[in-house]
Amino acid sequence: MQAAVIFENGDVDCITYEDVPEPAVSEGEVLIEVRAAALNHLDIWVRKGRPGLELPVPHILGSDAAGVVLEVSGSWDHVRPGDEVLINPGLSCGQCEFCRRGEQSECLAFGIVGMNRPGTFAEQVTVPAANVFPKPAHLTQEEAAALPLAYLTAWRMLMTRARLQPGETVLIHGIGGGVALAGLQLARLAGARVLVTSSSNEKLMRAREFGADECINYADNPCLGDAIRDLTSGRGVDIAFDTVGAATWPVNFRAVRRGGRIVHCGVTTGAEATVNISHLYWNHVVVMGSTMGSDEEFRQMLAAVSAARMRPVVDSAHPLNRAREATQRMEVGEQFGKIVLVPGGKADELPRGRAASAPRSQEFAQTGGGDLFAGG
Repeated sequence: MQAAVIFENGDVDCITYEDVPEPAVSEGEVLIEVRAAALNHLDIWVRKGRPGLELPVPHILGSDAAGVVLEVSGSWDHVRPGDEVLINPGLSCGQCEFCRRGEQSECLAFGIVGMNRPGTFAEQVTVPAANVFPKPAHLTQEEAAALPLAYLTAWRMLMTRARLQPGETVLIHGIGGGVALAGLQLARLAGARVLVTSSSNEKLMRAREFGADECINYADNPCLGDAIRDLTSGRGVDIAFDTVGAATWPVNFRAVRRGGRIVHCGVTTGAEATVNISHLYWNHVVVMGSTMGSDEEFRQMLAAVSAARMRPVVDSAHPLNRAREATQRMEVGEQFGKIVLVPGGKADELPRGRAASAPRSQEFAQTGGGDLFAGG
């Protein structure tokens, strides 16, 4: 079969399109014909190398996928050959105390498809049967592939960790990456007021069309925290939703209200930052980290997407053999929405930032973007 692989860590030029053996199906696994696979910033970190991560080569990249089940090993009630499915990329042991609590993303052996086992940028992929879920019927394969990692991450950040309530105000940095866009859609679904930032006026304009209440160009606002305070009448936001890291860390402490919550999932601009501890305790600020989510949170996210008929924006779809060019587009932050790879050279010709038409009440469900502060 054909796949996008790396033989060594490095820049985007180390991605090659190769003929590799078809995956063997072990007990308890499902073989899936990949119809679409979405890019994430995780693919960049894996390609460039992570401390302690040793990859057998050639290594197939990619975490997200939607497709059709070809083979099932073992007896499972929820999945059969011929089913249209998408995968939850999170891998867990199922045995540790955290897995037994239903907190799979806190598993001591937590891993991700495309990092800890061969990925989805291929014509076929195998995953544990427990990681396979029905594709929402209203979505195309490309749209479904855009859901798993980004939407699961955003769901846990907002709904579980930050405990978002209707009527609260959420700040989302870098409205361009997949997790930030998922955060906008889900926050709007929950009845929140949403403030977004970007360095691109075009992306801010698009974000407003799709439901953002306030849009701030951080390039024009060197005192970004003060600008956010002004937009909230001096109060501050209830939640700072951050996929960025070091660059926005000090902004968050200025932007959140007393008793506000800061929830982080990424370090696109760096992993180290300092904090004035007095600001933390005096203002009763809660700071939380979050990584992907549990099986139950994945089910909740899919149920919400299906009930609201939410459609992620697909920036563009590319044949699998153009994985290098597609990755370059993400790496420089040109995208507005998710970038998708389609095996077999059957990629739809999609306009950038495509979203299916919907009534005004559903526009919050169709958001996209990408810039310096953006995750995949």
